[in-house]
Amino acid sequence: MLKKLLALFAGLLLTLGVYAANQSDLRDGHPDTYTVKRGDTLWDISGRFLKKPWLWPELWQANPQIQNPHLIYPGDVLSLAYLNGGRSALRNEGGPHVRVEQLEDAIKPIPLADLKNFLKNTRILDENSFKSAPHVVAIEENQLRGANGNLIYVKGLDAKAGDQFAIVRASTLYYSMPPDEEGQPRPVFARPADSFFDGQKGMLWHHGPDEFTFAGNVEVYGYEVLVIGHATVTRAADVSSALVTYSDMEIRAGDLLLPVDDKPYDSQYFPHAPKAVPAGMTVVNFTDATNAVGPHQVVALSRGGKDGVENGQTYSIFHPGDTVNDDYRYSRGSMKAFLHPKKKKVQLPEEYVGHVMVFRTFDHISYGLVMDGIRPVHLGDTLHAPE
Repeated sequence: MLKKLLALFAGLLLTLGVYAANQSDLRDGHPDTYTVKRGDTLWDISGRFLKKPWLWPELWQANPQIQNPHLIYPGDVLSLAYLNGGRSALRNEGGPHVRVEQLEDAIKPIPLADLKNFLKNTRILDENSFKSAPHVVAIEENQLRGANGNLIYVKGLDAKAGDQFAIVRASTLYYSMPPDEEGQPRPVFARPADSFFDGQKGMLWHHGPDEFTFAGNVEVYGYEVLVIGHATVTRAADVSSALVTYSDMEIRAGDLLLPVDDKPYDSQYFPHAPKAVPAGMTVVNFTDATNAVGPHQVVALSRGGKDGVENGQTYSIFHPGDTVNDDYRYSRGSMKAFLHPKKKKVQLPEEYVGHVMVFRTFDHISYGLVMDGIRPVHLGDTLHAPE
């Protein structure tokens, strides 16, 4: 599977290959060879031996003996012997060859299993799609909540009997505000559903993104919705009936129905450096945490496809430096501190946190998997080129 990267990255390597060959070295203390093991991923192997794991094509340059450019399997031996201080590959033409095995036995680029539940259950709707989506108006027998096997009644559903739909519930509103300083990128914010849970009027936040604020125009970037069940239409009418065939949680009035997304994510992801980092790109929300996250957890990022973000792009995460008081020169309570309030403030440098790889992209928001890290990821952390 390591060589699959080289085939797919042919265009990318035209621009990054020279850079990789000149600046990407192996980590200190690496062995001369490594035998691929079941459970390995390309990111794990590259991160173990390369200082920059997203530049794993370097490993292929050292291993021309692997004949199939798309597949690598447990038991294959990778040469890690480099010449000239790690800048030229040692060609091992007589080395082992890839065996003929089933495709599913090949190792994967990243641990896809860490994404599957999230990818199947979350998507982002633009404002028009959110406003026009069919919604549940009642549950059978006037129940307040519905579950698997219950009938639900849906308003605005354009369908016929037998059609299947996903039942979704809004979880987060993403919106952008004007920047504090002219010319700066617009910051993006996430507003959890609990704070605007008052029907569609409350969901649309009529005192915010639909209007101008004192700071200027506020833009809705999308509504994050969580798939909580599936339903099959039993009767199509102005108010349609649908049978709940699966549910993760209780269905209630106000939940929405959307077409089932059969392929919500790519079958494989190949981390690579972006051509450019969109200005103002930050970690704007978590999917399964409130304070901080770590490796193999999902984060929402404040830029999307319209900003040039693509699946597989890998970024470095940095935590902005805190502002502290210089109590040594401007001791607390002193006249000097009182007269020079700005000078006593010291901006600390930003600190490296880890890497994140984008795996699903919408117009203005994207989702990324934290691949590795040396400290927790927090809201507001900024993204940079993966150096």
